[in-house]
Amino acid sequence: MPEAKRPALLIIDMQTGLYDGPEKPYERQRVLDSINQLIQRARHAGVPIFAARHTGPAGSPIEVGSPFWQLWPALEVDEARDTVFNKTRPSCFLGTELAQRLEAAEVNELVIVGMKTQYCIDTTCRVAVELGFSVVLPEDGHTCMDTPALSAEAIIGHHNATLVGAFVKRVKAADICF
Repeated sequence: MPEAKRPALLIIDMQTGLYDGPEKPYERQRVLDSINQLIQRARHAGVPIFAARHTGPAGSPIEVGSPFWQLWPALEVDEARDTVFNKTRPSCFLGTELAQRLEAAEVNELVIVGMKTQYCIDTTCRVAVELGFSVVLPEDGHTCMDTPALSAEAIIGHHNATLVGAFVKRVKAADICF
């Protein structure tokens, strides 16, 4: 009999400096709305919520405590109830206690959303699978900015296609039931 799924919602880098910086993420309001709907559904189901903040070195725009480092105010993460943690690498696992916290909560499936698709979303999905987690990637729950080589829409589409199968189960955010 397959092991029961015990999910958690992992929100990556939805911070002021990325979400509202000089370059705006692709479809940022729609993605924020999708993430907030997932937060509400996770809360209603008693599913743990984890939110990662990318943290730069002292003196950087996203150093600890800086305005750009803060979670975007309209993101419905509640720091009193949810687990907010800092990371310094594209993987939410490297140099953090995320794996241990998930294990302590008996979580074996991650629903991963946030920013940026080609960096922290991609890396965290791949590492999570290597660590034994099942990963669900809402195809409409992550975003990034245009680059000189590719549009954000192309980057998102590419990663949705590349990660599915070997690394993630791809679904629409509206279809996730915790």
